[in-house]
Amino acid sequence: MTVIESTTDINQPVAKVYTFLADMNNHQQLMPENIYNWSSTTDEANFTIQNMAKLAIKISNRVENQELTAIPTEKPPFDLELKWTVADNGNGGTTATLIISADLNMMMKMLAAGPLKKLADHQTQKLAEILN
Repeated sequence: MTVIESTTDINQPVAKVYTFLADMNNHQQLMPENIYNWSSTTDEANFTIQNMAKLAIKISNRVENQELTAIPTEKPPFDLELKWTVADNGNGGTTATLIISADLNMMMKMLAAGPLKKLADHQTQKLAEILN
């Protein structure tokens, strides 16, 4: 299993960051420009990654003000889990971490690990921009 992590600090309380992340409609704002055909509800999102794949994900687990887990609803090119964790950083703000776990064989790892890391970093950076 390949695990990719990206973390950011946000000057907002945990509950506010969690509430934003808990609504999949908000995740479109976190996506890079190569994502299109976006449609979403509170619990699910469908989108296309340019030159790669069409994905449909849904929130499979919620632990209020701690973590959210999203998994594919249709068979993806590889098994994938997206998990957001939020925790108080001790300064009245929040440390938010996106953890992408992907079951990649050696060939897929060479192709996908870089773009997945860029995606994770892009999403945490955008989250900080939007909420700070």
